[in-house]
Amino acid sequence: MPPFTRLRSESVAALGEEALIAAIRRWLGTASPPAPYGIGDDCAVLPPGRGRQLLTIDPVIYGRHFDAKADPRAVGAKLLKRNLSDLAAMGGRPVAAVVALTLDATVSLAWLQGFYRGLALTARRYGVPVVGGDVAQAEGALAASLALLGAAGPRVLRRTGARLGDAIYVTGSLGDSVRRGHHFTFAPRLAEGAWLARQPAVRAMMDVSDGLAKDLHALTPAGGEASIRAAALPRRPGASLASALGEGEDYELVFALAASADAGAFARAWRRAFPRVRLSRIGAFTAAGARPAAALRLADFRGYEHLRS
Repeated sequence: MPPFTRLRSESVAALGEEALIAAIRRWLGTASPPAPYGIGDDCAVLPPGRGRQLLTIDPVIYGRHFDAKADPRAVGAKLLKRNLSDLAAMGGRPVAAVVALTLDATVSLAWLQGFYRGLALTARRYGVPVVGGDVAQAEGALAASLALLGAAGPRVLRRTGARLGDAIYVTGSLGDSVRRGHHFTFAPRLAEGAWLARQPAVRAMMDVSDGLAKDLHALTPAGGEASIRAAALPRRPGASLASALGEGEDYELVFALAASADAGAFARAWRRAFPRVRLSRIGAFTAAGARPAAALRLADFRGYEHLRS
């Protein structure tokens, strides 16, 4: 659905900021609690947290993350889900979200309503109250950023912690995310991330958003490299090796399992907990320069990197 309109009566300019915020409150419905716990004051009032808190932020930008062919409800859902995926990667659970909207005066009210309806549906599904945000005007722009507050579990998994010899695992399947629409329809691995964080043998984890070949750099221990077997990569039907390693937008979890762990027992425990979610052992961290001959040379594959031509 095209997000812009030439008819002023159908655009956000027909409302102005105050009426637009009131409309956003209606569109969010029960996904946003009443003030002071939601939209309406300079800040939202949140109950005091117990333990460590997590905070992440991600945007969706017209022309970068979606285009005029995208369903605005799917765009709103994606904005929240890509933040939830970051939270899942550290074993956390969501607490509250705020949304900052930057838009041209010609943005269609119908498009914006669809966007917030999709956001609200997803917020209710995952139990995330949308407690506030901001609206700003910028010529020719349409972007939304969502900041998500989360609560850490008993153990926070980070990207660092893997050791040489540790096995590398990934959930789900990779590749062809954009062509197949997976980048809109994916389910963030919140339950899986929380479960993995409770397993002492899982040493490090992150979500796959910029392409596995690029994201693995952040997990690789000093003096090591990721040795990945092409045949072990769980690809979507028809996905090329280059797509599975470099396209990104998969929103799966990749993690390191201690070399000393009982891999068979771990796999059985996973199947009991998540019988419908594929788990693949795709390789291991080896010493730099000691990559097996059959392993892929990840330097030949490039993931997505902002600001790189």
